[in-house]
Amino acid sequence: MKPAPELSLVIPCFNEEEVVEYALRELAGAFAEAGHDLTLFAVDNGSTDRTGEILARLSEEGLPIEVVRVAKNEGYGNGVLQGIAAARGAWIGMIPADGQVDASDVVRLFEVLVSSPRPMLGKVRRRFRMDGFRRKVMSVAYNVFVYCLWPRLGTIDVNGSPKIVPANYLRAMEIQSRRWFLDPEIMIKARDLDLPVLEMNVFARMRSAGVSHVRVGTCWEFFTKLIAYRLGGPLKNWRKRLASGAIVDPRNASSTRLEGTRA
Repeated sequence: MKPAPELSLVIPCFNEEEVVEYALRELAGAFAEAGHDLTLFAVDNGSTDRTGEILARLSEEGLPIEVVRVAKNEGYGNGVLQGIAAARGAWIGMIPADGQVDASDVVRLFEVLVSSPRPMLGKVRRRFRMDGFRRKVMSVAYNVFVYCLWPRLGTIDVNGSPKIVPANYLRAMEIQSRRWFLDPEIMIKARDLDLPVLEMNVFARMRSAGVSHVRVGTCWEFFTKLIAYRLGGPLKNWRKRLASGAIVDPRNASSTRLEGTRA
């Protein structure tokens, strides 16, 4: 097995043939220039276009890429979870393959995290977004709704990515969401684990190619899942497991040190 990288960055790719090569080359180049050891865990999330071929070629060319193949697309969250299962190292992050956040901003975020004296969850806030008016209104309404249910999450852009998390904290979260609820689940459990949030303002570009996979039904799923999660059992069950010791609590002195192995 290859040595554990400093950062494992999970990138779910679903029919991203038009943009994925640019996005991955930019990330690999930016981290190499900054002197950080990065592995990109590129998840071919059931793509039906040339995404898989492109990922395989980039890996063969020597880019720091490990390709994770998912035969059938079962949702954005499932793709991320498959990448997390394969990831190694002290830090694990996740970022879409659309290239909307500049690679240099991802490097800056990571450098602030590794220089912090305590573990933190790092993420971006898409402060400047080149989205249409309707998309912006929906985003504001969604984040206000999240704030009403969970006012202490430490973010006003819940779905802003990349998110970079200490690996032992991410493993302790036991993330279950296989569709679009993955981002809120991470933020909610980070709060329960007393993991501070570092949110960095960035400029989010429009997609240069490809299409967004967020639809009207996705927005409905967000709202219904938020209510169900607030009232239902999955979060309560996870909290019970954490309190009982069934999950290794990264806040304990013996487990707070960031290690390059799986928690």
